[in-house]
Amino acid sequence: MDFILLGFSDVPDLRGFLFGVFLIIYMIILMGNSLIIIITKVNPSLQTPMYFFLGNFSSLEICYVSVTVPRLLTDLCRKNRNISFLACATQMYFFLVFGATECFILTAMAYDRYVAICNPLLYPLIMNNRLCIQLAASCWITGIPVHIGFTYLIFSLPFCRSNQLNHFFCDIPPVLKLACGDTFMIEMLVYTVAVLVVTVPFMLILGSYGKIISTILKLPSAAGRTKAFSTCSSHLIIVALFFGSGIMTYLRPKSSHSTGMDKFLSLLYTIVTPMFNPIIYCLRNKDVMVALKKFLSKWIVL
Repeated sequence: MDFILLGFSDVPDLRGFLFGVFLIIYMIILMGNSLIIIITKVNPSLQTPMYFFLGNFSSLEICYVSVTVPRLLTDLCRKNRNISFLACATQMYFFLVFGATECFILTAMAYDRYVAICNPLLYPLIMNNRLCIQLAASCWITGIPVHIGFTYLIFSLPFCRSNQLNHFFCDIPPVLKLACGDTFMIEMLVYTVAVLVVTVPFMLILGSYGKIISTILKLPSAAGRTKAFSTCSSHLIIVALFFGSGIMTYLRPKSSHSTGMDKFLSLLYTIVTPMFNPIIYCLRNKDVMVALKKFLSKWIVL
């Protein structure tokens, strides 16, 4: 059985324009995050836990957008937008795994900032190389077994309604709309997994930043407070964009779901937020800006 991804077929006159916009955004994401990965690897001043996690986060962003955007660009160029049952399940699985990994890595980054600001003397001991690797590996691996079973359960449902999927990729809400019979248990499972993968990390991040802000406000010098806030602001902006749109998508009551809003929110956390990651981290982080200028000037000279 095949699904048909309707995507943006309701605005045929805008397909060319949308293709150009999404292609530009995708190139910005690939190039921007690739630059961050390179400079965090080659620049000695960025060989710290903070930039180790930033490099992991940038690698993840490339994987995350590559699950959905290439297929979206292809569908905007052709009339046949069929996607096989297996391909749809595979796309959903990798999208969920990388989405969960992003939640966990953002939490690990918040913990790193918490230790750096609240326990600066113990920071080198706590955030040692071994712990950083263990945290990063846990972030990448934890979501894999959970979402294998989760995706299997969703695609084990009978699909006897229309095969037209009113979305631009195989996300949970539009796929469940096509399922027959009682989907209450699956929907409860969706909420449970969303709470564990999205809400719990989000609450941990908020708790970490509550402690961080309290510690920063106690710093005696204004320069110290400004510097501490600047190291956290980029991460906070990304957290607000990603978790805000994710919580609204997966934890809203089913009755409040609308196709237009679902597509808009999906665009926000699948395309727009990953595009802002390299922009925000480069523009708001002096160390990254300096390293980037050195790297680009070296290559321009060569």
